[in-house]
Amino acid sequence: MTGNGGLLAGIESGGTKFVLAVANEADAIVARQTIATRDPETTLAEAAAWFAARGRLRALGIASFGPLSLDPADPQYGRVLATPKPGWAGFDLVGFLRSRFDVPIALDTDVNGAAVGEHRYGAGKGGGSLAYITVGTGIGGGLVLDGKPVHGAAHPEFGHLFVPRHARDQEFPGTCPHHGACLEGLASGPAIAARWGESLSGLPADHPAHEIVAFYIAQLCHSVLAMTAVQTVVLGGGVMNTPGLLEGVKTNMARIDNGYLPGARKHVVTRPALGDASGITGALILASEA
Repeated sequence: MTGNGGLLAGIESGGTKFVLAVANEADAIVARQTIATRDPETTLAEAAAWFAARGRLRALGIASFGPLSLDPADPQYGRVLATPKPGWAGFDLVGFLRSRFDVPIALDTDVNGAAVGEHRYGAGKGGGSLAYITVGTGIGGGLVLDGKPVHGAAHPEFGHLFVPRHARDQEFPGTCPHHGACLEGLASGPAIAARWGESLSGLPADHPAHEIVAFYIAQLCHSVLAMTAVQTVVLGGGVMNTPGLLEGVKTNMARIDNGYLPGARKHVVTRPALGDASGITGALILASEA
């Protein structure tokens, strides 16, 4: 992040909260605020007022929940697409903020933002490639290859892969409204609560849920490593705060791989080095590159 006058502004927009921050010309965050996610007009108006009170902006980066239209040639560019979040489907994120700030605005997914932040300043610093996976209310992933976040016809959707079922988890139909027993429908926070009536961290350490969820997340990590050959996989999100889960994922990955992947010794699977600042850091990087 480099500057030539004015503040960089960043928004990490999530289903329950928005994180706002501004950084100065020395790339240091000088102010940060968290606000509740409500209807889009109320939430974005509060965010815009907070930024306006900080001073002159030179660019704005948004790392948002989705799905999103990220193709500038698409008439829907800058909008939230078919999200179940009430009131947000079709909302023009970029247009709303552009009407209030005459500055360059960059938009990407929240997980791509977190991937960019971890790649530049966190667990992937100094490397060429990184995947960021969040396991929480949903399961999502962002991918940085050769220093750039990956886009295509849309953006990556890691949570909607289909994985082999664990031997002790054959009957649960899954909670995904689109796919049932996809990865998100089997191992997200709501799927865990629907299956066992509690969060993973609230279940006893010897409960079979820990092994089952670790197995599913390991399947995703192994698939990402096999398909993309990234150096680093960062696992974030509330479910990953469960004690012992990361270690269980690594154990299952080794079992699944069975010594096959040629880069296995170089691959790193780890927690976010930036903690809960991965996404907002990425949003500020997006702003600096806008």
